Amino acid sequence: MCQTDQPTQDVQTDQPQHDVRHTSRRTVLGAVAASAVGAAPLLAAAPAAAAPVSGAGLSLVLLGTNSGPPPLAGRYGISSALMVNGRTYVVDCGRGAVTQYLRAGLSMPSLAGIFLTHLHADHIVDYYSFPLLSAGASGGQGFRTPVSVYGPGPAGIPSTVAGAPGALPGTVEMTRLAGQAYAAHPTFFMTEHIGIDPATLLNVHDVLPPAGVGASTTNTAPAMRPFTVMENDDVKVTAVLVPHGAAFPAYAYRFETDHGSVVFSGDTAPTPNIVTLARNADVLVHEALHPEGLASLGLPPALIDHILATHTDVAELGRIAAEAEAGALVATHLGPGDPAVVSDGTWRRLLRDSARRAGYSGRMLLGADLMHVPVRRGSAGRGQT
Repeated sequence: MCQTDQPTQDVQTDQPQHDVRHTSRRTVLGAVAASAVGAAPLLAAAPAAAAPVSGAGLSLVLLGTNSGPPPLAGRYGISSALMVNGRTYVVDCGRGAVTQYLRAGLSMPSLAGIFLTHLHADHIVDYYSFPLLSAGASGGQGFRTPVSVYGPGPAGIPSTVAGAPGALPGTVEMTRLAGQAYAAHPTFFMTEHIGIDPATLLNVHDVLPPAGVGASTTNTAPAMRPFTVMENDDVKVTAVLVPHGAAFPAYAYRFETDHGSVVFSGDTAPTPNIVTLARNADVLVHEALHPEGLASLGLPPALIDHILATHTDVAELGRIAAEAEAGALVATHLGPGDPAVVSDGTWRRLLRDSARRAGYSGRMLLGADLMHVPVRRGSAGRGQT
């Protein structure tokens, strides 16, 4: 049975190879925005590489950059890894996240936490694969100490899926049900006195919105201050609600460390909550939608309208980064993600145009699978590269 804690206490707070720099974590928690100067260079993604990532400081690796749910041959599902002082935190677990984690040169024993922004399949399909395939294994392919998991709590609405539990499960219940669905695998191994129950190596938390913000399935992302999800010696993680259609709760996360800060938007329509969360962040990892590319796919009009209403046009990214005064923006969860529909050159042009219109002087990076972005606090990430 899955080891689970009570839902996290919701406390409001005030709060390739590219090198992004910006004062200690404790100093920045109360800092004000620094002014941005210079031009707005756009950096193309470097070729994917599987070299081991350094355990020192703070690094970001994009494991997969495709929007979804439909899979692509040339781009893996949305997932990112953040390395802090040798510990790895995974944000979302799209298709192929486990494979990409290892291809990025990351070791399973370094995995310290998994954060889910929301419970759409393209963000969680590989979540239970981490413990199912790796729990109890030896060497760099396995882990033997519990991994903390943080994800949306129950939405509080009934399920419309035949035979499913009456109420939609949150992350804790979803994990328990996954453990039951895959019970044959550990049972067979443990019967032969080998293996381990994967669920015993997960410490799962339902993240619930603070009661005072008035969030609900009909008011999914009211204006709010970030609240603390988790904090340890290496990192403080805060979150805000973001609007993403019927998906509730859906979160964006900020990781604040002594080395720098990284924000993940998750899937979201434009919202002031992202600007609030990403204030002075060194890197803002944000989803990107190209409406013209979407229109070329021949999808039903109702589906196109839904996608447009629940995601962020790439043209908005420069403004969002400028308002947040983020040091750099990384575009990911690319929609459409097929290079045959929207080429990398087109994405780069759209990002460059977005930055220019907004007067954004930070770096704009086009995400690519296995792209590695070292992050340092400092002045780089603004001005020329």
